Amino acid sequence: MQRAAVFDVDGTLVDTNHLHVTTWWEALRQAGHRVPMHAVHRAIGLGSDDLVAHLLGDDRDKDQDDELSAAHKALYGQYFDRLPALQDAGRLLRRLDQDGWRVVLATSAGGAELSALRRAIDADDAIMATASADDVEEGKPAPEPVEHALELAGVPAERAVLVGDTVWDMRAGSRAGVRCVGVLCGGIPRADLVEAGAQAIYDDPAHLLASLADSPLA
Repeated sequence: MQRAAVFDVDGTLVDTNHLHVTTWWEALRQAGHRVPMHAVHRAIGLGSDDLVAHLLGDDRDKDQDDELSAAHKALYGQYFDRLPALQDAGRLLRRLDQDGWRVVLATSAGGAELSALRRAIDADDAIMATASADDVEEGKPAPEPVEHALELAGVPAERAVLVGDTVWDMRAGSRAGVRCVGVLCGGIPRADLVEAGAQAIYDDPAHLLASLADSPLA
């Protein structure tokens, strides 16, 4: 039977979490909101609408949501031509593809942002499909992005592994019924990832690649 390796992208394969923190913080600041960076960091991995709701609450001026998202997109877009892939991210995807895994990306990014991320990873030959924010109604931590990735791969949940760097990834994967692997390169503490459902933890893609034989992706 086929197997699927489902990967988050930001903070998992590409070193972008702190760029997102800075640009979201600046977008919020420009709109008059004082949100500490540590709070923004813990919200990274949520889709734009959910991130704003998480940080500003239900009593916010919801008419401002689209403006905040557009401001963040414009600020973050300045980095599209120099997004840094994490060490061995592309090599990891190619190795899994060679080992017979169907590699699928599941990300809240879409459009030009997703294209920039894929350029940074530089492993399109190993990526079978992408479940992006453009394809689902609910983002992580809802299971829909992971479920859609499994549909694209044609693989049942029990034959799949999700790799991600946030609690939102782990919760989405757990709700979708897949095994979850956490990486620490997004800056989220090990204990938080384990509590959210991670069954194994690695430092980054390079560590996972070096440890592949003893990992859930063996």
